[in-house]
Amino acid sequence: MKLKKRIGLVLAGLGLVLVGLSSFYWPFPKGRLSPAPVVSLRVLDRNGVLLREVLSDEGGRCRWLKLEDITPRLLQAVVAAEDRSFYRHSGVNPYAVLRAFFQNLRSQRVVSGASTITQQLIRNLYHHRRSLWSKAFEAWMAVRLEHSLSKDEILIQYLNRVPFGNQAFGIEAASRLYFGKPAGQLSLAEAAFMAGLPRSPSRLNPYRSFKEAKAEQERVLGRMRRQGFIDADELSRSLAELLVLVPPQESFRAPHFCDFVLSRIEPVERRELGAVRTSLDYALQSKVEILLADHIGRLRGRGVSNGAAVVLDNASGQVLAMVGSRDFFDIAHSGQVNGALSLRQPGSTMKPFTYALALEGGLTAATLIDDTLVQFPTEGGAYLPKNYDGKYHGPVRMRSALACSYNIPAVAVLNRLGTGRLFLKLKALGFESLDQESDFYGLGLTLGNGEVTLLELAGAYAALARGGRPVTDKTVLAILDNKGREHFPQEPAPRPPAFSATAAYIITHILADKDARVPSFGYHSPLSLPFPAAAKTGTSKDFKDNWTVGYTPRYTVGVWVGNFDGTPMASVSGITGCGPLFRDIMLLLEKDNEPAEFPKPPGLVTRAVCPQSGLAPNSRCPGAQDEIFIAGTEPNDTCPLPHDGRPAAGARAVRASLAGGPSSLRILFPQDGDVFKLDPVLRKRFQTFSLRVGVPARADIRSVTWWVNGRSIGQTSAPFIKRWSLQPGDYVIKATALSGGVVQESRPVKISVLL
Repeated sequence: MKLKKRIGLVLAGLGLVLVGLSSFYWPFPKGRLSPAPVVSLRVLDRNGVLLREVLSDEGGRCRWLKLEDITPRLLQAVVAAEDRSFYRHSGVNPYAVLRAFFQNLRSQRVVSGASTITQQLIRNLYHHRRSLWSKAFEAWMAVRLEHSLSKDEILIQYLNRVPFGNQAFGIEAASRLYFGKPAGQLSLAEAAFMAGLPRSPSRLNPYRSFKEAKAEQERVLGRMRRQGFIDADELSRSLAELLVLVPPQESFRAPHFCDFVLSRIEPVERRELGAVRTSLDYALQSKVEILLADHIGRLRGRGVSNGAAVVLDNASGQVLAMVGSRDFFDIAHSGQVNGALSLRQPGSTMKPFTYALALEGGLTAATLIDDTLVQFPTEGGAYLPKNYDGKYHGPVRMRSALACSYNIPAVAVLNRLGTGRLFLKLKALGFESLDQESDFYGLGLTLGNGEVTLLELAGAYAALARGGRPVTDKTVLAILDNKGREHFPQEPAPRPPAFSATAAYIITHILADKDARVPSFGYHSPLSLPFPAAAKTGTSKDFKDNWTVGYTPRYTVGVWVGNFDGTPMASVSGITGCGPLFRDIMLLLEKDNEPAEFPKPPGLVTRAVCPQSGLAPNSRCPGAQDEIFIAGTEPNDTCPLPHDGRPAAGARAVRASLAGGPSSLRILFPQDGDVFKLDPVLRKRFQTFSLRVGVPARADIRSVTWWVNGRSIGQTSAPFIKRWSLQPGDYVIKATALSGGVVQESRPVKISVLL
């Protein structure tokens, strides 16, 4: 009985051995070897320009190559690069396995895998996770495959499936991507270059690590020579041949935008799609990319390495351009980070939303806000905001506070309104990145202490351009399925207004007011454009982020510059860092358009106000100015200031704004102590500014004489503005006028002009 049992076990064992051995001869599943269908997804711009072609699924995106389509040199190069014993083994190289075992044992880590070309093909067919079991499976299937296909057929399968990096699967896709030619036209040097890439598609990425990829090519050529595939002359010529890659910009147009669009499409959905027509205007995109790269190049000496820009169509919310970095392929400066979607502190670009909320709460653009040293009590202790220029400006009108971007008035207004109310408005505008409670941000929310994205910020400004109506950013215009049928995405439901049209218009009017921003930015700042344009700058704490965002009736432009690693810039402000780039993009957008005014909604009234009190002017108010009000909020009280040096009852709150002294004339621009710097590029004849003087509303003054360093430079009649050319030096400026037979003289203003 025991003998029979032993015989049974032996027979069972022999049977298992026979089955195991015979399993190597089982037919390989031919379905796995069928040429993969062409399942590529094309990303197009709004005019049909191909931006990128990506795989909808793993497989080939170009036609399946046959043996006659491939140069023999490429086959030899692949064998030399990957598996020099390819034509001698039966799917597994036992000598390589032993060598790898001892190498890994000696190094105490995996330094060699010993996979043959056939085993690598199995890996690309099955995609199992790397393990001892998967290695055994690959070896078993490799031997089976060797019994089903010839060596050349295995090479063809391998070359049509192996990844070459940058989403190129198969030699044809890679050849067209890197050299712009079919695989059958590759030279020996190019074939050796291509053959080396599959060893490590990421590490040997030609667009990031060309030197490493070239070194691998030289290694492949050396192995081809040692294995007798080429002679010494061919080796020498191939090593000397100049490899010219197709620029990545040709294959990866608008890379950050394409990544953004593709991230919104589920991988499962991609298999059903043939093409996506996007909102991007590639002609515009390419020009913005050049402008941004040139601008960042000029700022390199000031510690700036990167930037981003977004252009939106106001009417539709369509993204017309999105540049995420200076150079997508710049590894040293994290070029593949999308600056348009990165979370950053927006600085003062958040202030307009605080003031829009204030306008809806009954304040006006003429309301006086105290800009003095003040502490605001918070749960975390006293909050002491400071202005960017380190100065205090006394009571200022809201228009001046916003246009000049003073910090203290903005915090004072938010302290009155409440952070919670502003937070709800910001969420309504689309700031989804503000994901904490409003108390987390506190009063600093109006100064941009909460991190947002450039795309969100541009969208919020587009809402102001649209009269307070937000619109969801749109990137896809149409979708083509695999059968060529065109589908149009469903339009999102209209979002409720975030602000009233009247409040949005007044904010727009302030941000477009060149005169109101003069005290902080001067007349010839990059924000001064030859057509109506609203704009706001911002700089985060420690100069880590720099912004300029603005709009015309047609377009919204958002620009950011800085460093992705958070390194501070060298005192680069929004006006110097982003302003010139913002200006260039706006000029590009509007160069062929007639200047368009912002549409004025009903419900607004215009009234004259005293520039010092914001109330209806009295007979002595200097230079009454027009202001826009939401109907019902215009001032009914008359200015109580006597404007003669003696305070009147009720005037205590605005006494600090009296800068003109006892004189009836007061120079409004420039201000005492201003310093100007000549632009080394702009022609001298264009480097001028306007001298402006405030004159009492009912004074009998017909002309004003301007004096510079004691010499008359001419007379002006109402509105008493004089253009003056800048020259280096120190100057004392004053104005005189004859009123009622008495000569009135302004307090002198001292300024400096630097080279």
